[in-house]
Amino acid sequence: MPLLRFDPSGSIDPDFGVTHEQIGSLSNTLDSLRTEMVEVDPGQYESGDIPENKRPLDARFFWLPEQQLADYEMDRSGSELGRIFEVANGIHHEIDAVAVLGIGGSYMGARALMEACCDPYHNELTRAERGSKPRMYFEGNNVDNDASNALLHRLRCGGYGSTESEKRFAVVVISKSGGTMETAVAFRQFLAALEDSLPDENAVEAGLGRLVIPVTGSSGKLHELASALGCQQIFNVPDGVGGRFSILSPVGLLPAALLGLDCMKLLEGAVAMNEHFKNAPYEENVVLQYVAVNHLLATHRNKSIRVMSVWNKALEAVGLWHDQLLAESNGKEGLGVTPLTTVNTRDLHSRHQQHQQGLNDKVFNNIIVDSYRTDPLPVGSSVRNQDSLNDLADRTLPEIMAAAIKGTNDALHGDGRPTTDILLPCIDTHVLGQLFQMLMIATVVEGRLLGINPYGQPGVEQYKQNMNRNLGRN
Repeated sequence: MPLLRFDPSGSIDPDFGVTHEQIGSLSNTLDSLRTEMVEVDPGQYESGDIPENKRPLDARFFWLPEQQLADYEMDRSGSELGRIFEVANGIHHEIDAVAVLGIGGSYMGARALMEACCDPYHNELTRAERGSKPRMYFEGNNVDNDASNALLHRLRCGGYGSTESEKRFAVVVISKSGGTMETAVAFRQFLAALEDSLPDENAVEAGLGRLVIPVTGSSGKLHELASALGCQQIFNVPDGVGGRFSILSPVGLLPAALLGLDCMKLLEGAVAMNEHFKNAPYEENVVLQYVAVNHLLATHRNKSIRVMSVWNKALEAVGLWHDQLLAESNGKEGLGVTPLTTVNTRDLHSRHQQHQQGLNDKVFNNIIVDSYRTDPLPVGSSVRNQDSLNDLADRTLPEIMAAAIKGTNDALHGDGRPTTDILLPCIDTHVLGQLFQMLMIATVVEGRLLGINPYGQPGVEQYKQNMNRNLGRN
């Protein structure tokens, strides 16, 4: 499987970007940080002998993909991955929809995987067209009254056919503690709706244990509630894995498996990126080069806004997942850049004027896909040529997109705006596994380069405490 590539050439410029010499100057520092992540962190995590400035050390996400694949190879049915496959393959004939309840890292990875890999109109397809895989919806990420009511109504309406399975839905609830207000409230409401949907008392007792699938910690409110409900399977948010780093744990793998996505390839892609990060020399290492260029642009060129410019609609939610990852990890102690996702060419017509000629405080990291899943769609010839497009009749949408990418980069460079390109061979789970792992590793390395702990989220905890106090709770 080919590895994704990183091209920083749009930022290599002595007038508005960085120089090769500056990038080279970070070699020793970044190699040292790589060694810390690869060799020091695992030992400190396993021994529990963690320096105060590294607490919490939620570093397990780094070696988790290898661990999961090894566990599955050793015990296909008893491993966590095996249990995920058992649930996903065993329940799809009973239900037609799944409500995934979670907030932040507890749902953003699953949503990113769905939008990247599934048909964009997956939920509108018939059951047969979906291969009996469920429609999937996301809630518990807000306390929006109208949105919650709308989804509850949609789930009560059932599928597009008259079979029993099309009347049923399941709930996947994801929360390490079970105490996060938005998800806990949603779970209470959607659990009541699920109970009401079951035909009699016996069905309720049996159905809740099968149709409620929690992903939570080994203890806590949600774990206790899941046990009381008699849930047949309870999956773990692994210890040592923070929410925004949890996409390659059951938090992301369970929804992905329910959709029929290739979770093995997803994990194998992450392992491939780990091996590249560990072994590739600094000059060829996509993670270290990405960190070096972006960090230098922030510190030497005051690029305080980091735009992830995705050139494929399917990757918008990947960008939003990255926004949360970077903002919560490195936005601390008065430090860290502001991440922003744009989708082009769509957002060229809403943001580009400011990006090209507004305050020069941005770097644009393009995510570009080499190969599309579907055949190239030509403009086509028409006897009605009032739109003057017949000269482009044989040109395809990928050709127009390529022209737009080059034209946009050239325009930005002309106004002294730096760009980089992350080049994906295609969009599949293997490549996404690479991309997710690359961005998570890069976030940790850059956090340490800034001198902060990229794990933990003290600001988010403060808002939770304030919200509970405003509701009259201790």
